[in-house]
Amino acid sequence: VDLCHHENFTYHYGDVREWSKLKYLVEQVDVIIPLAALVGFPSCEKDKELATSINTTQIQNIVDTMTPDQKILYPNTNSGYGSRTEGMVDETNDLTPISHYGVTKCEAEDYILQESNGIVFRLATVFGVSSRMRLDLLVNDFVYRATKDKFIVLFESHFKRNYIHVRDVCNAILMSIENHNKFSGETFNLGLSDANLSKMELCKKIKEYIPEFEIIESDIGQDIDKRNYIVSNEKIESCGFKTKYSLDDGIKEIIKFYPILKSQNYRNI
Repeated sequence: VDLCHHENFTYHYGDVREWSKLKYLVEQVDVIIPLAALVGFPSCEKDKELATSINTTQIQNIVDTMTPDQKILYPNTNSGYGSRTEGMVDETNDLTPISHYGVTKCEAEDYILQESNGIVFRLATVFGVSSRMRLDLLVNDFVYRATKDKFIVLFESHFKRNYIHVRDVCNAILMSIENHNKFSGETFNLGLSDANLSKMELCKKIKEYIPEFEIIESDIGQDIDKRNYIVSNEKIESCGFKTKYSLDDGIKEIIKFYPILKSQNYRNI
């Protein structure tokens, strides 16, 4: 809805599995950013066939239709790194996805890199306010719990992951469009280099802005995706990309947002 004022914006209703319709649209454009996906462990485990058809097969169909002068910019997840208890991971490390979600996304990445001139971003956990934000992403969710419940029960509180503001994701995509010849065929981790934080460290950061936030640790529960890694973003930074929005910026704007929120529907299964 917030894009309707753009003169060149056109909306098409459909399902990415309706290949004849998607093929027609792909043939009309210069740049493709395929965001349609079943995201996260629970939704993909619920229907693995559906997850594969949306997360992998439709991407392969797009690539097979593209001409050499078209560009595809693919948002993957850095949860494909799985659980790494030692060292820092970068783009040279093998992907070892644990969940079906991770497998489908990494298979799509492989196909893009092998069969096209695409650019792949392995996204850190995204946060921040947007017109259609997901509330179940870790920072967004933890801030919600801090503002609404005033407490949180943490399992695997030492597990680390990286974070990135949604507007910085957009900025990286725009930069890669403008520098496609330079970035073509490359894979980039995309996150905040100063935000490789454990769940506990993230909660303590939120507590700086909501002092009454109570943090309780528990031995019950586990992250099925086993996301536990420290990510290097040096490659994309060496190409000139700089993030503009810190974790603190995101927490403060999310705190402002939640009193406005009237619906809690923006969550995965």
